[in-house]
Amino acid sequence: MALNGKVALVTGAAQGIGKAIAEILLKNRVKVSMVDYNRSEGEATSVAFGQVYGAENILFLHSDVTSESQMQETFIKTLEAFQKLDIVCNNAGILDEEKWENCININLVGLIRASQLALQHMGMENGGSGGVIINVASLAAFYSMEIAPVYTASKCGVVGFTRALSMSSMKKQGIRVNALCPYFVDTPLLRPQHGDGQKLFNAMIQSCGPVLKPSEVAEAFLELVLDQTRNGAVMKIMPNGKTEYEKPPTLPNDTQKPT
Repeated sequence: MALNGKVALVTGAAQGIGKAIAEILLKNRVKVSMVDYNRSEGEATSVAFGQVYGAENILFLHSDVTSESQMQETFIKTLEAFQKLDIVCNNAGILDEEKWENCININLVGLIRASQLALQHMGMENGGSGGVIINVASLAAFYSMEIAPVYTASKCGVVGFTRALSMSSMKKQGIRVNALCPYFVDTPLLRPQHGDGQKLFNAMIQSCGPVLKPSEVAEAFLELVLDQTRNGAVMKIMPNGKTEYEKPPTLPNDTQKPT
């Protein structure tokens, strides 16, 4: 996929991984719709990026990924501003084991909703030109986090949803769907605000060694966008910063089906 002139929508784009992804796209001459619930951070980031990459190439939209109406409006406003949509990055996420339903709603339900809207507005069957969806999951999908079972479950769901959706999205809509699963990244997500949970999590981070930079995740994201041979791919970013692809599970034989 040649990036010059493409249009992307990135959720959770105000800071952390989403901010790094938005910037690497802008550097490659992609117009970016930056979506975030944090209005102040989002507006500040979009203004700063506008001074470097041109305000005409950036749109900030304050939106809650758990709201169907707000996300529908977000896609519509993006298309009104830029006339098309080629790339969707579902990055918005939280780590909150106490308000666990909110964690699932943002990390998984919101991601599913945005993916369905992407198919609706980008799909060839609906008059779109196709494109790519990248869903940001986590290595927690493969290496369970004892202190964050709900977060772990949400990221397992992202991987499973991505693989299943990719089976039909390319054939029917011309849209590739891939997942990105980074190791711990230096973002606000690593700083839980709840007493004992914060202490445990900080101890866990310290024992695991250095964390990834958001820019490293953005570079891996770009690789997934550009490689048109990848559909249903699950890219893992390991603690050393190197990437590897998780092999999809297979059934022992055709006669054994899931029940």
